[in-house]
Amino acid sequence: MAAPKDPRPCSIADALALVGEKYSLLVLREVCLGNGRFDQLVRNIGAPRDILATRLRRLVDAGILTKRVYSERPQRFEYLATQAGLELQPVLLTLMAWGDRHLHPDGDRPMVIEHGCGKTLTPVVTCAACGDPVRHGDSTAHPQAPGWTVTGPEAAA
Repeated sequence: MAAPKDPRPCSIADALALVGEKYSLLVLREVCLGNGRFDQLVRNIGAPRDILATRLRRLVDAGILTKRVYSERPQRFEYLATQAGLELQPVLLTLMAWGDRHLHPDGDRPMVIEHGCGKTLTPVVTCAACGDPVRHGDSTAHPQAPGWTVTGPEAAA
């Protein structure tokens, strides 16, 4: 079956259009860890310099990162997360927790994040209204895009 001309309108797809390119989430990881200088990013991510420069430019243009001069001669910049970038940190933590569970089931995790309480952080998605953890099957989707149902476009349903 050929891909539809107009796929489902979706905030996940819209977000991935900005941060789903190779290395973009790793840039955010490093910036959230406090490593926002270009040479740090190259070393810690392993991305080719030209591709990394393109990703950084796109993340700045999208308002996810901002850049600040830290050296005038030669002029050098460091990258910092904006509020929009900081709001992606729970996504990174949840993705890391998934990787720990499914890619490192032996418990040999590459990194551990400590919460402010002093314990190892285990992120949990909860409902803001009731505080309960969100699990598969606990929620119901209500498509808001005209002409779309949960199963797809109304004409194809």
